[in-house]
Amino acid sequence: MNNVFKGKIIEFHILQSFPVSCLNRDDVGSPKSATVGGTTRARVSSQCWKRQVRLAMHDLGIIHGARTKLISEIVAKVCRTKGASDEQAKACGDKIEQIFIKKKDAAKPKKAKTTDNVEETAEAEEKNQEKTDTLLFLSPKEIDILAEAFAKEDFNPDKVIKQTDAKKQAKELAALIGNVNEAVDALDIVLFGRMVAQAAELNVEAACSFSHAISTHKVSSEVEFFTAIDDNSEEQGSAHMGSIEFSSATYYRYISLNLGQLHQTLAGQNMPEAIAAFTQALYTAVPDARQTTMSGASRWDYAKVFVRKGQRLQAHFETPVKKENSGGFLQPSITALNDYLKQMKHQDGSLFGEIEEFTIGKDEKHNIDSLIAALKKHVEV
Repeated sequence: MNNVFKGKIIEFHILQSFPVSCLNRDDVGSPKSATVGGTTRARVSSQCWKRQVRLAMHDLGIIHGARTKLISEIVAKVCRTKGASDEQAKACGDKIEQIFIKKKDAAKPKKAKTTDNVEETAEAEEKNQEKTDTLLFLSPKEIDILAEAFAKEDFNPDKVIKQTDAKKQAKELAALIGNVNEAVDALDIVLFGRMVAQAAELNVEAACSFSHAISTHKVSSEVEFFTAIDDNSEEQGSAHMGSIEFSSATYYRYISLNLGQLHQTLAGQNMPEAIAAFTQALYTAVPDARQTTMSGASRWDYAKVFVRKGQRLQAHFETPVKKENSGGFLQPSITALNDYLKQMKHQDGSLFGEIEEFTIGKDEKHNIDSLIAALKKHVEV
């Protein structure tokens, strides 16, 4: 298939300010940070924001995959809809799960972590103590293909997966699924990719790329001391005391979408709908850490969006911006971003490959609806 979008990308350069918040925590509960240009910056990891974008797309009604260790239950559920008994369905589900997800060594339990990624929370570890950290990412169509294969063999899993070696079993499963460009109908798998170490045939190259969100300026975390009062106690004083860290920052976010890769994995289907769902989710998604106590519900303050043919270009903010005398860090960040992009457009010359540019936040001609409408036109064939 001729890929008319090869080499074409959509780039999002986003500035987004948050007041008191703790959007993404490290292993001790502190806001994540990084050193850039010799100064400490606030940071939100790429995987944290990618997960929130993926979940936001689910709310938009797209077909989405299941990224889970509990593969058996998902396969079994579909097998039951095709006529399998509970026992048969469980056997088929377990057959698929054991290919990829092995039991942990009981003598070496893994210490639970405390992060904002659901896969790594202590609660998830407690629920899956016997599992490895392997998470398999499958689309509904792929699950249906597997269930249909079991149904053709009267739900006898050993007639479908015949090999005994796990690697050979994974190859059998990949052969059942076939061409991933035809079998994968989940947009989140298409966008964020999938790696299956046991069966490279199932790998899906991610169409989008996220940087870690970094504050454009120096940031130092602060500490919130809090107390809790027992409503039913007759004693004076607090029943509980504690502390949590927080920060506030203007973040620079960089996201690129490879339209050539998107077209290839989607087999050219539903490109405008994919662009619309991704852009809307990108606009609304916010990390959900401490949202009940430190609500971080800010939208984009400013964004430069390019449709280009060329290599990706990310601003680095190596020199931290200084706040204005009568304001904060947002306006100096906008100025620094625009200056950098203007410089790089001149420096790159024809290699910059600009097709169209959009501004959100300071340009009354565009809002998120008009941006989505314009981007959709660039992928219409």
